[in-house]
Amino acid sequence: MSKAKYTLGINAYHGDSAAALFCHTELIAATEEERIRRVKHWAGLPVEAIRFCLDEAGIHLSQVDVLAVSRDPYAKIGSKIWYLLKQGITPSVLTSRAKNAVSITSLKQDLATAFGLDPSAWKARVEYVEHHRSHLASAFYVSPFEHAALLSIDGMGDFSSTMRAVGHGNKIRVLDSISYPHSLGIFFTAFTQYLGFPNYGDEYKVMGLAPYGKPVFFEKLKDAIHLKPNGLFELNSRYFRHFKEGVQMNWEAGAPTIGPLFSEQVIKEFGPARPIGKPVDEQHADLAASIQKMCETVLFHLVNDLHQKTGLKNLCLAGGVAQNSVANGKIRANTPMERLFVPPAGHDAGTSVGAALYVFHQKNRIQRPGFTRQAYTGARATPQAIKKALEARGIAFQCLPDVQLFELVTDCLINGGVVGWFQGRAEFGPRALGNRSILADPRRADARELLNEKIKRRESFRPFAPSILAECADSFFENPDDVPFMEKVYRIRANKQALIPAVTHVDGTGRLQTVVRQDNPRYYDLISAFFQKTGVPVLLNTSFNENEPIVNTPEEALDCFCRTNMDMLVLENFVVQR
Repeated sequence: MSKAKYTLGINAYHGDSAAALFCHTELIAATEEERIRRVKHWAGLPVEAIRFCLDEAGIHLSQVDVLAVSRDPYAKIGSKIWYLLKQGITPSVLTSRAKNAVSITSLKQDLATAFGLDPSAWKARVEYVEHHRSHLASAFYVSPFEHAALLSIDGMGDFSSTMRAVGHGNKIRVLDSISYPHSLGIFFTAFTQYLGFPNYGDEYKVMGLAPYGKPVFFEKLKDAIHLKPNGLFELNSRYFRHFKEGVQMNWEAGAPTIGPLFSEQVIKEFGPARPIGKPVDEQHADLAASIQKMCETVLFHLVNDLHQKTGLKNLCLAGGVAQNSVANGKIRANTPMERLFVPPAGHDAGTSVGAALYVFHQKNRIQRPGFTRQAYTGARATPQAIKKALEARGIAFQCLPDVQLFELVTDCLINGGVVGWFQGRAEFGPRALGNRSILADPRRADARELLNEKIKRRESFRPFAPSILAECADSFFENPDDVPFMEKVYRIRANKQALIPAVTHVDGTGRLQTVVRQDNPRYYDLISAFFQKTGVPVLLNTSFNENEPIVNTPEEALDCFCRTNMDMLVLENFVVQR
């Protein structure tokens, strides 16, 4: 057993940079750099996220014993070199790859410099953990399963896009992987760009647009991605630029960007790409539906074969593609898998947690702790700090006990109000789960328009999510699973859709969050108060932000409240009303 006390997990020099700090095997804090820098998907060295984690523990970087890095510059090194030589990749790509590898190997020195340490005097051990092994660990080691099939699938990391494995007890045994350039994540991103959504992380917009169309291009897309008899897949290089040009990823001022990935063949087959900002038409929606169906088809192909090879019916899923909540919600109906676990940070930020867990359990053979659903590991604010922020702006406020507060918030929602809800520790991961949320009445058919008009100002085709008391989920959704992290979409029962139109997507589905009191007592009690008054155990829940990362501090919550038309702001027990 390792004698290391403090382990710092890091996702660095990659989109969604993040840090996670453990004392022995207890998670003290985890957060994404974007929450502090206020730049979406911030990439680079997560200095501020690390600083936050250290402050939460009351320690200095010099006291960290192990750095667990969710990249391994030596993984598949032979395959990388052979591929680059075979393809004749351009010098600029070679330079970019070399620079990134150097950044990872010099990470300890970079951190020491950032925190004013002498690198030679800092004795922390560096553990490199392959990108997809970090993803697998981030899901399996915090899941309720002793034995499970594991799947990590995203764009690319350490020259792999997909990895399948078996988890048993403390051990993860890799079965196979798919190497770059073949990637379901890149397939989805390329067509996301083609549809006029160019920003890093825009894939969810295609998922939201898909229900407005019909998958009429599905057969045509089969030429771009091929399913293989061994349960894997490959891309057709004619449709994608990265086969020859590589993935051109940069992060100027921390904001990651990806160069064009689709080739002229896509334009030849599907017509001109949608110009950014131009209206979305029927063909765009149909292509989105076809892309989503292909994503699901490939995912089910991987999972069905994984079941056939392992006989297992528990599945842990992670990686960027695991953020496709629509596909996740269909896995149980389209594969033999009976239980599915997706962690709250299944994207690349979660590899900071996964790398540390892999070191604990796989490398050091430390016994796994009991199952915990810990999504709230970020920043918190004391009542004193909240009061100080309010008084500094001269804003009138009340401070109310919970029962009176929930009554006031519920009345505001029932009367068509929009409420900013800030409490406890911030969520780790891309979803607002009742601690940094904007809330509205799901019964109002005009709630979506109100939210877009007052606050979000986003594409009209994107749905809003329902938070529901867990014990009521089955009466509102068809065959729902446990969904604590808003990571699955299920069909809303036909007799309930008209009751909660604001959170019912055009295809009759909803990306739900099942709320149990043990996970989030105050949020559960607020939904219960709304239930008592309305007979509906559901709140519309969207992230507390306006075209920026989710708010992290009271000051940021106040900024968002003041520049939008929210009706009420709740900061713990402090209430501001317009």
